[in-house]
This record gives sequence, structure tokens and C-alpha cells, in this order.
Amino acid sequence: MTDGVAATETAILDAALAEVLAHGIRRTTVSDIARRAAVSRQTLYRYWPDAQAIFAALVTRELLAALPATAAESGTIDELVGLLVETADRVRRMPLVERLRDTDPELFARYILDRLGTSQRAIVAETSRRLRAGQSAGFVRPGDPESLAAMVLLIAQSAVQSAPLVAEWLPDERWRTELAAALRGYLAPGRTQ
Repeated sequence: MTDGVAATETAILDAALAEVLAHGIRRTTVSDIARRAAVSRQTLYRYWPDAQAIFAALVTRELLAALPATAAESGTIDELVGLLVETADRVRRMPLVERLRDTDPELFARYILDRLGTSQRAIVAETSRRLRAGQSAGFVRPGDPESLAAMVLLIAQSAVQSAPLVAEWLPDERWRTELAAALRGYLAPGRTQ
């Protein structure tokens, strides 16, 4: 991908993010995105076939950006759980996630519940890699790393999606503490498989 193509894609996705944050997905059109990105609609269509494809690419980009790209390998279960909770908390606090949850809950649910997307596959792959390393070091319980990673995704995704619902009982720091306890309990050695 040339720098010009990457710059145009970035400009379009940045414009889509700004429009969605300002107006929500349902009220954001291809024309709105093109105007904000300062490109023609025809240019935009060279990259994505429609608004839904742009939104999918935007959600993927934003979620992948929340992953710890350069985090060192964990040496203990607490370090691994801390990394997982920090990542879930970053996703929970993303303006795009908050906006989708508040203004487009059906679409938010579709991205979370009805489709396994690129970002979720990347999350499972990275988590699986880290769990495999933890198993080799002896601080993650035995089991298929991909199966464990898939369950970690479900636990974290549920915690992120439902956090506002239980904020009365789990304000921010308590949410983090309880999510860490759930993940530690699931991943630590000595648990029944």
C-alpha cells in the first residue's frame, strides 16, 4: 500500500469516526464522510463499497488500536491478567464504543453478538499466543490456548458491553478489580478443567 493510499484511507476512517461521534452511525452518510475527509464520493468508493463497509473497517481499526502492540511478555498470572484488564478497559472507554452503545445499541449488539470480525479474531490470536507462553511458564492452566482465549474474549466482551448496566455496583475501579478476579480464577493453574 502506497503512502498516498494509506493517507487517504486514514483520512476517510478519521472522517467516519468524527461523523459517527457527532451524529451516530444511523445518521452518518457516505456523503458526510466524503465531505469531512475532503474527498469525492467516487474516491471513497474506490476504498469501500458502501457505508457499512466503512463502519466495519472503522470498528476494526479502533479495536485493533486498543490491543497492546508492544507489551512485554507476561511473567506472572497477575501481569497477564493486568494486561487483559487494561485492554478491556481501553475498549470500554473508547469513544466509538460509548457512542455505539448509547446511540446505536442494535448495531453495537450486532458487532458484538452476531458476527465474528477481524478484530475479534486478532484478539483471540494474540490472547492465545500469550496464554500459550503462560502455559509454558507454568502460570496459566492447561488447555487448548485458542479455547481459553475464546472464553477470555467472551468474558471481557460481556464485561465491556454490560459495564454501564452494573455501574451502580461496579464503578470503574471495582469493575477492573472484579474482571481481574474472574480472569485470574479462570486462567490460574489448579482449577478444574
